Amino acid sequence: MQASHTPTARTLWDISPPVHAGSPVFPGDTAYSQQWCATIGPGCPVNVSAITLSPHVGAHADAPLHYDADGATIGDVSLEPFLGPCRVIHAIGCGPLIEWQHIAHAVDATLPQRVLVRTYEHMPVDRWDGALAAYAPATIARLADLGVLLVGIDTASIDPADSKTLDSHQVIRQRGLRVLENLVLDEVPEGDYELIALPLKLTTADASPVRAVLRALT
Repeated sequence: MQASHTPTARTLWDISPPVHAGSPVFPGDTAYSQQWCATIGPGCPVNVSAITLSPHVGAHADAPLHYDADGATIGDVSLEPFLGPCRVIHAIGCGPLIEWQHIAHAVDATLPQRVLVRTYEHMPVDRWDGALAAYAPATIARLADLGVLLVGIDTASIDPADSKTLDSHQVIRQRGLRVLENLVLDEVPEGDYELIALPLKLTTADASPVRAVLRALT
């Protein structure tokens, strides 16, 4: 399944939302803030800042530690799921849960090991959406059965915002998948791409910001 338009060779789609003090976070999570520790001036040749943020701000990769008390940190997970062929599938306005019938039109024998689902017409990069769309756990399980290593979504979570059981995250844990959240897929046609979304090697963290991009296949 190829992209529905013909981009120039190796075109890049930046699918990461902007990260700044106004970036939305889960209620109660740590918002982005930045302070200047040094500024260019007499006797100082550089600007240096300190930042405070949740690792779930902006586009990010969850570590197993996020949903499993004994899970691996993000610095310990393999990078393989975050780099390679992927398929973008549109399920715009199909929430609150993305069921199999919402993505089945784009699933065939050529399905790559990475699947990103677009649910928004326009991803709300400037505000929190408590009614975000999420994956149905059965959809995650069925993708795992097909050999998928990573699932992504353009909302803040693969589970409903008010979930206390995180059923889709638990399927991820049970099946050994990886997850990307808070992607911006507004300008990306359905089709196949190369995904590049490498997490930082944070050796004790439960997630990591990523600069997620898609690259046109050659």
